[in-house]
Amino acid sequence: MPSSQSVATVPRTLGVLMLDTRFPRPPGDIGNPASFDFPVRYAVVRGASPRRVVQDHDAALLRPFIEASRALVREGADAITTSCGFLILFQDALQDALGVPVWSSSLLLVAPLAAALPAGRSVGIVTVDAASLGPAHLRAAGASPETPIEGLAVGSAFQRCLLDDEPTLDFDAARRATVDAARTLMARRPDVAALVLECTNMPPYAAAVREATGLPVHDITTLLAGRFAARS
Repeated sequence: MPSSQSVATVPRTLGVLMLDTRFPRPPGDIGNPASFDFPVRYAVVRGASPRRVVQDHDAALLRPFIEASRALVREGADAITTSCGFLILFQDALQDALGVPVWSSSLLLVAPLAAALPAGRSVGIVTVDAASLGPAHLRAAGASPETPIEGLAVGSAFQRCLLDDEPTLDFDAARRATVDAARTLMARRPDVAALVLECTNMPPYAAAVREATGLPVHDITTLLAGRFAARS
C-alpha cells in the first residue's frame, strides 16, 4: 500500500551562466544566491568579460556559453538564465542547444509588457550602456526596435565598475545612477508607463527606481519569479 505520508520532492534548480567578473554582488543581484527563493547553481564562463559581451558582442563566446549550459543541465539545472541582459543575442542558440527552458535576459519581458499597455504608452529600458544596446538585441527579444532606451551616465562610477570589472562598488552611487537613468528616460519619453532594467546588477535598486518614478519596474528577478518559480 502507498504511504499516506507526502512524498518529498526535490526543489527545482535554476542554472545561472555568469560572466567572468569580480565586482561585488549585493542581495538582489543575480550573482547572489540570496536573491532567490529557490536553489541556484552557477557556472562562470571564463574569458567572458563584460566588455566582450556588452560592447564587442563577441560571437566567439557562444560555444563556451553552450558548453557551460550543458554542464549545468547535467548537474541538475531545470532551466537556464544568464548574468547579462546583452546575452539575449544568444537566446535562440542556447534554447536550441538545450532541453530545458532558457531565459537569457530581462529584455524578454519588453514585448509582453508592451502588449499589455494602452495605445500610446511604451515600455522603457534602463541599461548599463545605451550605445551598445541596439535593434539586434531588441529583435532577439521579440521587442520593437523603437523601444526607448536610457543608459547609465557614460563614465559614471557604476558603469565603470560593471564594464571595467572593478573590485569595489559604491552601492549608494549605484542606486543614484540607476534612478537618474530612469528619470532621464521619463523626462525624454513621457509616454513610458513601465520600466525594464536590462542589467542584472540593477535589481538591488529597483525599489528605489519604483519610488522615484511611480512606475512598475521589472528586471531579471521578476522575470524568473514569474517563469521559473511558477514551474517549481
